[in-house]
Amino acid sequence: MSRFADDMTVVFWEEPMDIGRREIPFLQVREAEGFPNIRVVVPHLPEGVSEKRREAALKRLLDAHVACIKGPLVAWYYTPMMLDFSSHLDADAVIYDCMDELSKFRFAPEKLLDLEQELIDRADLVFTGGSSLYEAKKDRHDSVHLFPSSVDRVHFAKARGGCFDPADQEQLPRPRLGFYGVIDERFDIELLDKIAQMRPEWTLVMVGPVAKIADEGLPRRPNIHYLGNKTYAQLPAYLAGWDVALMPFAMNESTQFISPTKTPEYLAGGKPVVSTPVKDVVRHYGHLEGVQIAGDAESFAAACEKALELARDRGGNWLAEADLLLSATSWHTTQARMAGLISEVLGTRVAAKTPAMLVAAE
Repeated sequence: MSRFADDMTVVFWEEPMDIGRREIPFLQVREAEGFPNIRVVVPHLPEGVSEKRREAALKRLLDAHVACIKGPLVAWYYTPMMLDFSSHLDADAVIYDCMDELSKFRFAPEKLLDLEQELIDRADLVFTGGSSLYEAKKDRHDSVHLFPSSVDRVHFAKARGGCFDPADQEQLPRPRLGFYGVIDERFDIELLDKIAQMRPEWTLVMVGPVAKIADEGLPRRPNIHYLGNKTYAQLPAYLAGWDVALMPFAMNESTQFISPTKTPEYLAGGKPVVSTPVKDVVRHYGHLEGVQIAGDAESFAAACEKALELARDRGGNWLAEADLLLSATSWHTTQARMAGLISEVLGTRVAAKTPAMLVAAE
């Protein structure tokens, strides 16, 4: 989205925050740090009101904000759940950017599938964030496009040298095996617990928020360390301090269609990767020496041993092989292809010289 902001204003419309029952709904609008052309909009709504009243309030707030937008409007959806209060928008182009099969997630709303079908019917373009998602959606719309995970190589390459170890990580013993991301139903907590028990000499570093898992449900062992949520800017520093990067995803419905961006990010940071057999990871990265695939605790631990050996050989062929694959992945290329498709849609509806406005619903 920061690349789209070079040519248009981008509005991130985020999920609402609750305020007091008697408070008046309002929008908090701020400029994204370092990106003057990106606006972050957060609705604030009274807690305890009915779903119907919340949707009505969101619709009023959205209409008031969109009224000040000049030029064509592109409505870009990451989730169909935003359609409830925005389906009336007179957008010049509608994009459904499908990054996950959200209906497979724990606590998914019952109406999500119906809303997704409505969004697909409304959309001019459907983008999918992985091969498995593309295969699941390609027959449901006549303009579905595959955009696998890209990587900001310059950002994550910082992990290859020169990063100071963060204060909450620097005292942790080595070898360190780490993960960053949301710890939720997609994460195999039983696998983490078994690995920690089998290899007490390893330090397992977990970076990221915990969602939909009770605190008491997390494995607690002396060699497992939960460091909490970090910013995107901080990730290379944590990654730099690991010997091996982990992707211990559970093999269940919620991971059936995922294509983790972590894979190319970890590799760009110069770290060997150990993953459970996620379909898109196996398909796109499983042939790399630097990506080990394992399905159970014993083989996962053995794969980590191999990865630790690779980590000691930083000048080895495994890293050159990974870099060659990463050279073909770029957010600049992805954004340019997306922008071209959007321009084709807009070109049939608006004057070519009129700047477009992008609304990103998240």
